[in-house]
Amino acid sequence: MLQALEAPPTDSRQRARDLLMGLQDSICQGLEQLDGEGRFLEESWERPEGGGGRSRVIKAGRVFEQGGVNFSEVQGSELPPSILSQRPEAKGHPWFATGTSMVLHPRNPYIPTVHLNYRYFEAGPVWWFGGGADLTPYYPYLEDAQHFHRTLKNACDGVNPAYYQVFKPWCDEYFFLKHRGETRGVGGIFYDYQDPAGVLYKGQDGAGRAAAESQRIGPIAQSWEQLFQLASACGNAFLPSYVPIAEKRQHTAYGERERQFQLYRRGRYVEFNLVFDRGTIFGLQTNGRTESILMSLPPLVRWEYGYTVEPGTREALLTELFTTPQEWLDDPALSERCAPHQALG
Repeated sequence: MLQALEAPPTDSRQRARDLLMGLQDSICQGLEQLDGEGRFLEESWERPEGGGGRSRVIKAGRVFEQGGVNFSEVQGSELPPSILSQRPEAKGHPWFATGTSMVLHPRNPYIPTVHLNYRYFEAGPVWWFGGGADLTPYYPYLEDAQHFHRTLKNACDGVNPAYYQVFKPWCDEYFFLKHRGETRGVGGIFYDYQDPAGVLYKGQDGAGRAAAESQRIGPIAQSWEQLFQLASACGNAFLPSYVPIAEKRQHTAYGERERQFQLYRRGRYVEFNLVFDRGTIFGLQTNGRTESILMSLPPLVRWEYGYTVEPGTREALLTELFTTPQEWLDDPALSERCAPHQALG
């Protein structure tokens, strides 16, 4: 039997805080270097119930039309319903949460939007890690999806090869717009409620692929130190996973057609973040700073009633292939689908 619960280190909160603040610093530095013109402006804030954070936003840059990289450290006496529904054993305990979250909306439609979030919670005797990153292209390149996934897989595999096998399909499942029947993008990794119990999948779909993979693997031994290492490895993999994509696509010429399609597809991002995203819901339920919570939304977006893509176009390939879960690293048929559209790389 695996140990059901292990007490975190006495300095757990400080170490988690230092890791996540450090990620905010290194990511902002790397993104400013990539953009070359835009700079992150920082606002520090305090939460009346306890804690606070620092929000960093980049606007009107050369590469990034808008984006934010946030750090928060908050605490309170009672966790909100969005968390207690998943961890009822935390009810009645004072809680602590710290996290770094990021969303970037590039100007060029050929550069994907990207999201990252890593977090740590404690509530009495209960603690857990969560996190992940996902990529949302507007114009498809198979090479970009493969690079993003390969980099995150390598980060996971360096800690335990079982992680990517569960966290990849969990990401496909989580970033899914049920009312649209499509994923938000090409996915990446997603995990939550990771603790010493070692059950990798703790999501909503017990009949899905992530649950099946987790059941096949079974509970694994994982300590606080190992989960801290996972957050560190995946967080530090962000710049290598994304910057080469942005560098390669930043000078791709585009016109009004591509811009309008980008703005239309950004609407899907807004729909997910306002309807389904647990981070948004948690922030609003715990009286977080609204501007920081909603910094994930793009600066410009459009909706069009009854919009359909033209068959045989790259826009159609994006809609048909790149918003459906795929085995990006293992399916040779993807190259055959992408090649006729000059969407390999």
